[in-house]
Amino acid sequence: MLKIPDRQLIINRRQLFKLSAFSGAAWLLNGCGTSLYSPQVQRIFEPLNQSIETKILNPTQPVPEFPISAIEPNALLINTFDQTPVLDPATFRLSIDGEVATPVALSMGELQKLPLTSMVIRHVCVEGWAAIVQWGGIRLRDLADLVQPSPQARYVYFQSADGYYESWDIASVLHPQTLMAYQKNGQPLAIENGAPLRLAAPIKLGYKLSKWVTKITFTSQLATEKGYWEDRGYEWFGGI
Repeated sequence: MLKIPDRQLIINRRQLFKLSAFSGAAWLLNGCGTSLYSPQVQRIFEPLNQSIETKILNPTQPVPEFPISAIEPNALLINTFDQTPVLDPATFRLSIDGEVATPVALSMGELQKLPLTSMVIRHVCVEGWAAIVQWGGIRLRDLADLVQPSPQARYVYFQSADGYYESWDIASVLHPQTLMAYQKNGQPLAIENGAPLRLAAPIKLGYKLSKWVTKITFTSQLATEKGYWEDRGYEWFGGI
């Protein structure tokens, strides 16, 4: 039998205690008619929540995946931020810049020459629904290897063709299951699902998984504008 070190047990118990305390506080606040996403509450709890989620995330450990037979082909709902943009894959370019040694602008042909990674994972929406989907694309860590981010780069911004914007921590970006996906369930990604390129990962909630991504920027500083929904009260880390 595998023996878990006592220190690891202590850390896990502490994490669970913090999570329980946070959940209890959220329940009390909601019971008092105070929104957990109000600015006052967010200032109090977001640093704690982000600290807990950061400790729980293992940036090198893959999340267990599902078999192909578990795919739910009709379960992924389509949420649109503004309107569905029309992007021509023939002229599309993914720009990667910021605090990097070698900025690039890659065509879909160039992107598809990079190693393809496929995974069957659960997409979880903050609205309360989920779907098991197979995504195929390029690992973001492989794109990072191309541009060589500065050691000071701690955050990554994603800009989308419809004006949506997001930011992630660098550890989540470099997680082995964080993809820039161009396939869904073994087929080319549909425009309504974010074609030609979207974020996909089992470690973040759906609002962090930008569609129609056109630009990726590595930076050492998190700007005032953190993300479309985060700037309207959603929690920034958005981890699962």
